[in-house]
Amino acid sequence: MIESGDLRLVVGLGNPGEKYAATRHNVGFMALELLTSREGSRFKAMSRLQADLADVGSGGDRLRLLMPTTYMNESGRSIRAALDWFDLGIHQLIVLVDDMALPLGRLRLRAGGGAGGHNGLKSTIQHLGTQEFARLRIGIGAPGRNPEERRARTVSHVLGQFNRAEEPLLQEVLREVVSGLDRIQRQGLDRAGNAINGVNLAPAAESDPV
Repeated sequence: MIESGDLRLVVGLGNPGEKYAATRHNVGFMALELLTSREGSRFKAMSRLQADLADVGSGGDRLRLLMPTTYMNESGRSIRAALDWFDLGIHQLIVLVDDMALPLGRLRLRAGGGAGGHNGLKSTIQHLGTQEFARLRIGIGAPGRNPEERRARTVSHVLGQFNRAEEPLLQEVLREVVSGLDRIQRQGLDRAGNAINGVNLAPAAESDPV
């Protein structure tokens, strides 16, 4: 469990390369890119971590931001390497991950849990040997109303880009993620959770709790 001042490593899940840069699956990368641009930092390739890495803040407030370059289904390999390299514990880690079970505009902060069918989380659980790590689930909406339609369209949905109408809402969501990370760093996971889980920017028809 992340306590106040514990957070040291923020991992965004996504796929590397221009082909995937604006896709829904990469919303974790997008949040980290917003944070680095705000802080005047930039990512550098770190081959030993199989990732791009940036630093923001200093001293006790320093955060390392990690974007694995392994592709989604091997994300855990990079996360494990970063924890080992920086000698960090799992209680100092949070993972930013896209979630189809939530509409765009909703966030869910959790201290642990299963993969929920997400290959990036599946790999992370495998390589960390536990599912008890913090994750901030960022809603990207579902590609259909019924399970059969969702299954059929999952890959094209997560690897598709946000459309023009969604873009303003997406930017609001990314700002909420960045401010949420600051809140977690200052207040710890428990106290920050109430505010973060209360974020509801989704259109009324889509904003029912999941």
